[in-house]
Amino acid sequence: MNKVIYNDSPLPPITDKGGPAQPLLRVSGLRKHFRFKDGWLGSRQQVRAVDGLSFEVLKGETLGIVGESGCGKSTTARLITGMMQADAGEISLDGETFWQPGKKISAEARRAVQMVFQDSHSSLNPRMSVVDTLAFGLLAHGIDRAVAVDYAGRLMDAVGMPATEFADRYPIELSGGQRQRINIARAIALRPRLLLLDEPVSALDKSVEAQVLNLLVELRESLGLTYIFISHDLNVVRYISDRVVVMYLGQIVESAPSDTLFSSAAHPYTRALLASKPSPDPREKIAAPPLTGDPPDPINPPRHCRFHTRCAFAEGVCSAKTPHLQAKPGSHPDHRVACWIHVPDSGHSLAAGGKETTS
Repeated sequence: MNKVIYNDSPLPPITDKGGPAQPLLRVSGLRKHFRFKDGWLGSRQQVRAVDGLSFEVLKGETLGIVGESGCGKSTTARLITGMMQADAGEISLDGETFWQPGKKISAEARRAVQMVFQDSHSSLNPRMSVVDTLAFGLLAHGIDRAVAVDYAGRLMDAVGMPATEFADRYPIELSGGQRQRINIARAIALRPRLLLLDEPVSALDKSVEAQVLNLLVELRESLGLTYIFISHDLNVVRYISDRVVVMYLGQIVESAPSDTLFSSAAHPYTRALLASKPSPDPREKIAAPPLTGDPPDPINPPRHCRFHTRCAFAEGVCSAKTPHLQAKPGSHPDHRVACWIHVPDSGHSLAAGGKETTS
């Protein structure tokens, strides 16, 4: 049923410019600092929300992004969609430059990247009915209203919201799960290549969450979509993601295929996140995360390794040299970690039990 949505869309498909081995999205050196003045006569400060981010997203995969609040996940999503302008870096979409300083994002490129927000209520116009919400983007691209309304009805059917029942309803008349389905339908209405999902199920009941996740999986497979999935819920990320990147204070500290990351995480921060993940078995005791100290001030983050002030395994090199993402020896070839205790020259590694060993 969902394939019919794109085949009968009134909008032409977005041209596939890359070859089979070409990543759909490539982010290089992306940086966003928020500058502000500390008080009326205070000095100027800046928060390094995203600080030199580089990663790729392959066609058809789901890349999960995890990390604590304030690590830069949502800012990254807004930079990729063009909702926010980065200070530096470059974003390439399907082999062509999507954004760089001074470049204006084309209308076709904006169509190719869409977003689903966390708050399903505030992201919908309360004065627009469901059918008008879904037809709005099509009308903005010059599609005849009758065609746009017909297509909006088929989008509603595709996400499990029959047009005969919901077309004339307003957001206040819908449940949280129903509103999020409409947000998903609106995001796919313009035939995007890449969908950014910023905590799309965090506000939903668990039963509804499962239904929405299954809908996203179905749409990805049937429409050939690519996802960037942002979430605090590690169980959800593990279920839906093919690869996962872990962010801390605006930087990536680890990236790996999902199964590899959850079975053999390397960075101490990643292990702390996994240790805090709740178990479905209420009888199982949750281990204390291997963290020390308080989160650092994002205005003045620690130099070099930004995690060393909270790391139970930190050594002198951690505060003297900046670690960069490198392949973890003996692991999956796509498993990369920015941590000195995993660099062969340091002679140290973390054993499976979380204790430091000398190799």
